[in-house]
Amino acid sequence: MFCVPSAEFGAIMNITKGGLVLFSANSNSSCMELSKRIAERLGVEMGKVQVYQEANRETRVQIQESVRGKDVFIIQTVSKDVNTTIMELLIMVYACKTSCAKSIIGVVPYFPYSKQCKMRKRGSIVSKLLASMMCKAGLTHLITMDLHQKEIQGFFNIPVDNLRASPFLLQYIQEEIPDYRNAVIVAKSPASAKRAQSFAERLRLGIAVIHGEAQDAESDMVDGRHSPPTAKYVAAIHPSLEIPMLIPKEKPPITVVGDVGGRIAIIVDDIIDDVDSFLAAAETLKERGAYKIFVMATHGLLSSDAPRLIEESAIDEVVVTNTIPHEIQKLQCPKIKTVDISMILSEAIRRIHNGESMSYLFRNIGVDD
Repeated sequence: MFCVPSAEFGAIMNITKGGLVLFSANSNSSCMELSKRIAERLGVEMGKVQVYQEANRETRVQIQESVRGKDVFIIQTVSKDVNTTIMELLIMVYACKTSCAKSIIGVVPYFPYSKQCKMRKRGSIVSKLLASMMCKAGLTHLITMDLHQKEIQGFFNIPVDNLRASPFLLQYIQEEIPDYRNAVIVAKSPASAKRAQSFAERLRLGIAVIHGEAQDAESDMVDGRHSPPTAKYVAAIHPSLEIPMLIPKEKPPITVVGDVGGRIAIIVDDIIDDVDSFLAAAETLKERGAYKIFVMATHGLLSSDAPRLIEESAIDEVVVTNTIPHEIQKLQCPKIKTVDISMILSEAIRRIHNGESMSYLFRNIGVDD
């Protein structure tokens, strides 16, 4: 596993005041690896707690040490059973609240349901619902990483620190890709262009954007609310009123804006889940002359047959962080590499507990990053 070394972080990591309790809210042992790394960096023991499922699939949490008057940090990584993961977190937060904890800080590197942060058809904004549930349960602060949309922070009425994994991914590019100066940063859709631009400007590299009929951006989805209204309702508004109808979108044939011929193509995004769009992008880049293709993202959900599809694809390497456990997927696909981000989570915990400024962790991060 690739880890970013930092003498400055290492020198201060173990300096924490008393009254800190660190819990892992996950009943899945494979999801506790990140919690153990954070505890080791902070120089503290993991708090004693039992989290398990009853025979009827109800979640039960039993805290086995006093948290009265203490700062409690609850680390929760998302397993395949995302709804159980959420219930584990909510029940543990509420248990700490009723046990008179001074503050309850959730450390949720990947915020679940983050893709459902906009109104779609007659659905709901599930991210807002989940934020309300966390606050109601008793959460007083949230530490997360690379939210799918930064506006999700506005769903909470508590402080939210949205950390960035890009410094770790950028360092991986510089240290693990020998000829990275001959690379181009690629956005697999116009929606990913801002992220690609941020990487390209920091690495002093060129940028390319894939655009065309193969793309299915979220912004193109029909919301189903018929606004403007359909023609049969126009007459009911006013007999003489004619509302101009919006012209439907028609995407051009797939094109690559930017030169990738004879270059290393590095596709960047925040989440890798369903890999079909990444595979299509890789094929397009190969056809345009890219001789090596990397995919880099913060959250590697890698659902379903993703490892097999990646292994059989034109992609040379997929680099993700350990915000989500994916050890099984790595065994199925050697192309998947992991970057450890426990260092920045540990430092965020230390600073919040000691009442120090968090601005150090957001240096050189602009509004669009």
